[in-house]
Amino acid sequence: MIVSWNWLKEYVRLDMSVSELERRLMMAGLNHEETSDVGGDLAIDLEVTSNRPDCLGHLGVAREVAVLFERELKLPPIAAAESGPPAESLSSVSIEAPQLCPRYTARLIQGVQLGPSPAWLVRRLATIGIAAINNVVDVTNYVLMECGQPLHAFDLAKLAGPRIVVRRARGGERIVAIDHRAYDLAADDCVIADAARAVAVGGVMGGADTEVTLATRDLLIESAAFDPLAIRNTARRLNLHSASSFRFERGLDPEGVDWASRRACHLILELAGGTLAAGVLDAGRQPPPREPLVLRLSQLKRILGIDIPADRVRAILAALGNRETRHDAQTVEVVPPSWRGDLAREIDLVEEVARIHGYEHIPEDVSVPMAASARRDEDRVLDRVREALVGGGFDEAYTLSLVEEDMSAAFSPWTETDALVAHMPILRRADRLRRSLVPSLLAARHANESLSNPTIELFEIAHVYLPRGDSLPDEQLMLAITTGADFHALKGVIEAILTRLNRHKILEVAPHPLPLVEAGRSCKLSVDGTLLGFLGEVSEDGLRRFDLRGHATVAEIKLSVLLELAELVPRYEKQPAFPAVSRDLNLVVDEGVRWEAIASAVRAAGGTLLENLAYQDTYRDPHRLGAGKKSLLLSITLRDPAGTLTSQKADQVCEQIVSDCRRELGAELRA
Repeated sequence: MIVSWNWLKEYVRLDMSVSELERRLMMAGLNHEETSDVGGDLAIDLEVTSNRPDCLGHLGVAREVAVLFERELKLPPIAAAESGPPAESLSSVSIEAPQLCPRYTARLIQGVQLGPSPAWLVRRLATIGIAAINNVVDVTNYVLMECGQPLHAFDLAKLAGPRIVVRRARGGERIVAIDHRAYDLAADDCVIADAARAVAVGGVMGGADTEVTLATRDLLIESAAFDPLAIRNTARRLNLHSASSFRFERGLDPEGVDWASRRACHLILELAGGTLAAGVLDAGRQPPPREPLVLRLSQLKRILGIDIPADRVRAILAALGNRETRHDAQTVEVVPPSWRGDLAREIDLVEEVARIHGYEHIPEDVSVPMAASARRDEDRVLDRVREALVGGGFDEAYTLSLVEEDMSAAFSPWTETDALVAHMPILRRADRLRRSLVPSLLAARHANESLSNPTIELFEIAHVYLPRGDSLPDEQLMLAITTGADFHALKGVIEAILTRLNRHKILEVAPHPLPLVEAGRSCKLSVDGTLLGFLGEVSEDGLRRFDLRGHATVAEIKLSVLLELAELVPRYEKQPAFPAVSRDLNLVVDEGVRWEAIASAVRAAGGTLLENLAYQDTYRDPHRLGAGKKSLLLSITLRDPAGTLTSQKADQVCEQIVSDCRRELGAELRA
C-alpha cells in the first residue's frame, strides 16, 4: 500500500518526522518498505498484512497514525444533494447470487460533464502510481485509495433495461473487460449484468461495453460487498487481478459500502456536475451487528508480562474505534468497529493493546508463565514412524502435491476415479492433485540417479487427494517408501514400523496386482483384516517409464490405520521366569506356497506356547527336492509362562506344527 504524505495530512496532523512515522507504523504492524519523492510529495510504501484490509486506504492508515500519536482524525465531508428524480424510477437492482454478493448498492447521477481532473486530484493519484483518466473514473480511484472500498461507474445509457442483475455466469458466457481482453467465465464467477448480458466481473473488473467515456452523461455508481473466496478464485482462474480484487479478497468494512458511494457522489457532483437521484438502490442484506468482546485485564499481565493501567487500556481500545459497553475493576467489554473484522477474540484485544502501548515497553527479560501443550497422538505416531525409517537408513523427501497427468495415471492403487484438475498449476503441466505419493518418489529417485547418488532410500509423509464426486476430495495421510533393495527387505522395514507402534500386531500379506509393479512381486498389506497399503518391486516397464537405471521397490501405507493400532502408552510386562526352547524346522513345499500361508499355519499350531517365528532361508534344488519344490527354513521360539517347558513338550508342539502344515499345505519335514 503506497501512501501519499500530503494526502495523509488531510485526515491527521503530521508534525512528526517521516522517519518517526515510519518507525511507529512499523512497530505497530505496518512494515515500512521504502519512501520515495514523487513530484514534491512523499510516497510511503507500507506492507499491509492480509488481516488488516482496513489499512488498504489512506483513512485506515490515518486512523493508525491518529491512535499512535494521539491525534484527532478528520473525516472528509459528504454533502451530496439529492435533487433528482427517485432512483427507483431510473433503474433497478436485484441479486440472484447472494452467496457471491451479499449486498449491492447503486446511486445514479444525471447530466455529468466528463473532462480532465483538477491538478490536485491528478497529483494525488500520480504519487501512488495511478494515471489520471477523466474526472469520473479518477474519483472512483480516489475514493478507493481513500477508504479502501472499490467502486465502479457504469454509463447508464449503455445498460440494457436499464437495470443491474447480480448473478452467476452462464455456460459459455464471455466478457470483454476494460483492459480490452476477452475472458471466458465459469459458473462460479459472479457477474454484474444488465437485462441482456454481463457487463462486469463482480469485484474484479468492469466491462468495456459499459465503461465511462467522454460522451457519457448519466452514471450508475456501484458500491458492493462480495464474497472474498469467490473473488479470489475468479481472479486466479482468469489471471485477472486488480486493486479491487486485491481488497475484496481480504474482506472489507461492510458499513463502508454506503459511505464510499456517498463520498464518490459528493466528489463527482463537485468535479463533473450533474444531478444526483433521490435515494439509493440497495439490494441484499444489511451487515449484522458485531458481538461484544470481553477483555480480562489480568490477561494482559499473564500474556505480556507487564502491567498496563486500566485507564490506558480503555483509552487505547476506544481510540481504535471499539465502543465500550461496560467495564469494572477486572474487565472491559467492547464492540469492535465494523472495519476491524480481525477482532474476534479476547487475545485480539490483548494484541491491540500491546502494539499501541508499544512492544518496546515489554522488557526482554520479563517473566511470562508458559505451559507446554500436549502433543497430538498423530504427531507421536509420525515421530515413531520417522525414527524407524531414519534408523533404517532412509531420508525424508518433500514433493509437490500437484503432478503431471501421466505421473498421476502411472500409479493409483486407492481409486480409479480421474484425478482432480487444478486451474492454477504450480509448475507447467503439473495440474493433477496426486492420488498417490509413489510417482513423486520415483521421480525423486530419477533425480538422484541423474546426480550419481549411490544410495537412494527415500520416504515421504503427505496427503493424497482421492476424488469423490462433487464433494471435496478425501484427503488421506499416506506414507510412501522407495528403496533399491528387494521386496523382502522393504517388507521387513514395514514390519519394523509396525513393531515400533504395536509389537502384538502381525502384518498380513496377500497377492495383489499393481500397475508399474512386477507380476508376482506385488501384494496388499493388512492388519487384523484392515487394508494397510501396497508393496511391490517396480517392473522393467515401470523403470523405463520413470527413466530409472537401477532396481526399485515401492510401498504406500495408509497412516490412519497405524494411528488406530498404535499403543502410545508404555505398558509394563513381567519378564518371563522360565527358559525358552528354540527349534529350527525345514519344510519342503510346492513352489506356489507362500510364506504367509506357512506362517499362519505355524502360529495357529503353536498356540500360546509360540513366542516367536522367524524366516531364515529358502533353498531350491530340483535334484534333491524335486521339480517345483522349495525348502523353507524357519526358526521358532517356544516358552511356557506357567513353568519350565520340557524337551518332550517342545517336540510335541513341533510335531503338531509339521502335522498341520502337511494337512493344510502339503508340507513335508526335510530329512
